[in-house]
Amino acid sequence: MTLKKIFFKITHWETWHYLAKYIPIAPVWGWYCLRAKSLWFFTPSNPTLTFGGFEGETKREMYKQLPPGSYPESLFIDHKAPFEEIEAQLGDSIINFPFAVKPDAGMMGFMFRKIRDKEELREYHQKMPVDYIIQRWIDFPLEVSVFYYRFPGQVSGTITGFIKKEFLQVVGDGSSTLGMLIDNYPRATYRLDEVRAKHADKLDHIIPAGQPYVLSYALNLSRGGKLISLEHEKDENLLKVFDGISQYANQFYYGRYDIKCASVESLKQGKDFSILEYNGCGAEPHHIYGNGNTLIRAYAIVLKHWKVLYKISSMNHRNGICYWSYRRGSKFLLEAKKNFRILKRLDRATSV
Repeated sequence: MTLKKIFFKITHWETWHYLAKYIPIAPVWGWYCLRAKSLWFFTPSNPTLTFGGFEGETKREMYKQLPPGSYPESLFIDHKAPFEEIEAQLGDSIINFPFAVKPDAGMMGFMFRKIRDKEELREYHQKMPVDYIIQRWIDFPLEVSVFYYRFPGQVSGTITGFIKKEFLQVVGDGSSTLGMLIDNYPRATYRLDEVRAKHADKLDHIIPAGQPYVLSYALNLSRGGKLISLEHEKDENLLKVFDGISQYANQFYYGRYDIKCASVESLKQGKDFSILEYNGCGAEPHHIYGNGNTLIRAYAIVLKHWKVLYKISSMNHRNGICYWSYRRGSKFLLEAKKNFRILKRLDRATSV
């Protein structure tokens, strides 16, 4: 890493490793564990999500609790099934190429792909060591995140964060190869090996002038996505939409919705949108990024959210939702992290 890149990382806290950002405030999390007398004090926060949605929950269980039509048509695929069985399953559905694929239990966009034909699907299926989802590709132009919480017993909640996301992409100039464009794009240089591996078969292609080329369809910050504040767009109409969604199963109290929509206005009207994911109590309040916050201000936002999480969890616990036992939580978390490591290695090594 050059001195220029080192200086950039030091002066831009958003690029720091997760642990480097959170270790200074970890004692506050520990205090909540002590108060609850449980290492897993957060598990009652979203009672119908495994582990409260902190980590390792499946998208299958999440989609079952959302209003019909509010999320994309999806097929849940057994990774051990013969490919012919997957073809038959797809043929009986209304999902057509291109479509999205992603692990049923995944995170940070690892192994999220856009599949354009049968051979790409075959290759993906052969490589996937875990169950995954085939999902209708949503063409809405805007992807946003909404962080929402609601205390048990309340009709209306609070939207604390509203942001939009932009792809990690380069734009062709008609003379440079994709490899050259990647090498010269600052947002790509910090994950250069990963990006070049994914697009290894196209690095020598010249991208036409003005044509965008998406390097990652995963719009997570960790995958190179850019986060932009929509704080000025928060209003009662937006809150009404998410009050309705969160009350459908009456069990989603704390988390972040990732959504594709036609526009901010259409979302506020409750139409032309599709929920890609609901991330439970493990969701980071992404609005600490993209708002020009200092690290101190970001810490204040995170600590406020942790306080809300503790209060919601405590209220649900008093209402009869048990904390997970140490043994149960430890076993589940170890399995979830093992799955995460497998997907992370695979994502870096495969271009499909």
